[in-house]
This record gives sequence, structure tokens and C-alpha cells, in this order.
Amino acid sequence: MRLLPVVVTLLLTVAVAYYVYTPLPDAIQEPWKLMMLDAAFRTTMHLSRLQAWLGSDHYIISVRQSTEGFDGLMVGLRGSESSGGVMLGVKVSDMTFAGVPVRVYEPPAGGEGHLRRGLLFFHGGGWALGSGKKGAYDSLNRMLSDELNTVVVSVEYRLYPEVHFPEPYLDCLAAAKHFLSPKVQAKYAIDPERVAVAGDSAGGNLAAAVAQEISLDDTMSGKFSVQALIYPVLQTLDFNTPSYLQNQHVPILYRSVMVNFWLQYLGADLSLQSQWLANNHSSNITPELRARVDWTALLLPKHKKNYKPLIVEKSSQGAVKEVPGMLDVRAAPLLAGPEVLAKCPRAYILTCEYDVLRDDGLMYARRLQDAGVTVTVDHYEEGFHGCLTFVKWPFEFDVGKRALRGYLNWLQNNL
Repeated sequence: MRLLPVVVTLLLTVAVAYYVYTPLPDAIQEPWKLMMLDAAFRTTMHLSRLQAWLGSDHYIISVRQSTEGFDGLMVGLRGSESSGGVMLGVKVSDMTFAGVPVRVYEPPAGGEGHLRRGLLFFHGGGWALGSGKKGAYDSLNRMLSDELNTVVVSVEYRLYPEVHFPEPYLDCLAAAKHFLSPKVQAKYAIDPERVAVAGDSAGGNLAAAVAQEISLDDTMSGKFSVQALIYPVLQTLDFNTPSYLQNQHVPILYRSVMVNFWLQYLGADLSLQSQWLANNHSSNITPELRARVDWTALLLPKHKKNYKPLIVEKSSQGAVKEVPGMLDVRAAPLLAGPEVLAKCPRAYILTCEYDVLRDDGLMYARRLQDAGVTVTVDHYEEGFHGCLTFVKWPFEFDVGKRALRGYLNWLQNNL
């Protein structure tokens, strides 16, 4: 009988190790830390889906509640963040811009007549998760405001399942127009020639789309001078790019999960996932549109590797009904024409080698450059999706710290 507890403990240990372990590329540093982080996310997703099956809220709502609790724990452990007021000289205020909730970070006043930088930020989370007011995003924007003497506005756009495209985009566009108005820039002493739009992942998608629209709007006197896109998601047509295939099982963003995020955002049936993974949904697009996501022409050989393009000329299972918004450049900025890209502001694009979205960012950089836009590509060979936001205990990664510093340094020198 004494042997039983030992056997049970051993079996549980093996089971946990099996659940946590995920094969990772050798180049990824601190692999077990990433495995633990991924296991925590997967557990949250599994439990949230179970709660939804048992009749609780939508699983995304449960995931949000769980991650908010995790953020709160991390804040308590660090003991350095607050929900508002002044921290390290940065004044934090929650308000609305054109009816959209935002959080404004103001650095210490620089004296009479002193103008400051301005930055509009959209958080990531697959258009379904995340908040600029909590955790890593809040810390990032406080740091940016303090170090770069910048007025940062983080936008709390509406999320799935409450809304679908184009509502999150429209929220971000409305907040951008308000932020760029002469009245608001005068209120916050912002230099109208030094205003950026930035975002990571789905937020990078929104930042690119908003930058395009603002650049085309001749009724607006205020424009963005730069755009900073951190591992952005930018296209809906090809889920078989080299990075999607190479990194389809690399945490923390799996290929199937990214497709689900897209289907949710566009209000589509999730049963279409297998069709999208096989590129059947893009079998009838025009050659002109296909050229805008043609990674065989847009990527360098080192990123193409030995992968071959998957172009479905005609679906063997019949045409998949077109998803509303799939070809809309407001949802997929990489599909914009060269005449649109030529008007866009200077760009900083951060990409990670072990990220399914790597090629989205690299293709967009190439197309912007071909249109005459100055682009800085900051590529991290050991990077994985989301790494820039993992810079605090217990999930702090060296590559994340370097990526964060690279982002801040670029803004310091270019904004």
C-alpha cells in the first residue's frame, strides 16, 4: 500500500510533463519557460471551452476573465502598477475619444511651449482578447510615455463575440481621427509632425489599416508621421506561407488558432477552418490580388526555404461561399493597391522567425518599400509570437526584452 502514493505521484508527474512538453526549434532560448507559458494558455482555453459547454458564457468571455485574473496577480507580485493617477511621473486618465474608451498616458510637463510626441496604440489579442489597461500593455505604454516624453493613447476597441468586423476597425479609426484633431493635439501639447500609430498582432492589423485610411483622407489636416507594426496579421488569403507551415505548431500562436481568430473576426462559420487551412477559400481570386500576397516574389530566399506555394485553382469540394470582409483592405491591409501604400507613413515592422505571422510582416515591408515608403524591418531570429510583451517575471524572455528595447529605440530616433 505504501507503494501506491509513489506510483500515483510518478504517473501524475509523467502526465503533467507530457502535457507541458512541446517540441520547439533549437534556436528558441528558454524553451521550458515557453512551454510552461503555452501550457497555461492551453489550459485556460480548455477550461473555458468546458465552461461554455456546461452552459456558462461564451468561451472567449471566460478566457478574458481568466487572463484578467492572471494580469491582476502579476500586478500584485510586481507591486508597481495602479489603475490610474500618477506613477513614475506619468499621469494616467481613462476617458473616451469620439465615444470610444481610451487610456491616456501623459509624461511630465516639459515647460511652456514644449511640444511632445504622440502615439496611438492598439493592443493585440486576435480581435477577441486583451486590454490596453492591464498587464504588459499598460506597463509598456507607461514606460514608453515616460522614456520618450510621449502622450500615449491606448484604445479599448470593442471585441468579439460582442462585435465583428468592421466594428473594431471603426472604433480605432474614430479614435485616430479624434486624436489627430488640432484641438486635441493642442490640449496635450503634441507636435503634429511627430505622431505615430502602433499595435501588435491584431493591433498591428488595425494600426496598418487605420494608417492607410488616414493617409487617403484629404479632409484631415493631421496625419501620422510613422507607423510601428509589431508582428502584425495582415492577410486572409494564404495560410500556407512558409512561416505558417514552419511554425504551425510553435507556441504561442498556432496556425489553426490564427485561422479561428480570422473567422471569428469576420463573422464567419468556424466550420470553414479546414477550407481556409487548405486555401480553398482563395481559389477564385484575381491574378492582381494574388500578386499582392505572392510570397514567392515578396520574400527573400532565406525565408522561402524549400516551401512550395499552395494555389487552389478550383476547389475540389466546390466553391466556398465568400466570407464578408475577406477581401476588404480594412481587414486585410496587405491587399491594398500600390497607390494606397505609396501614401502611407514611414514604417517600423517587427517580425519573429518562429511566428506564423512572420511572412505577413515581411511581405508588407517589401510592398511598402516597392511603393517608395521608407521601412525598417527589425527581425528576431530567436523570436516567437508575443515575445515583446513577455518581459516581466515569471515569464520574462531575453528576446522579449531585446525586442522591446529595439521598438523603443526606433521610436526614439524616428518619431
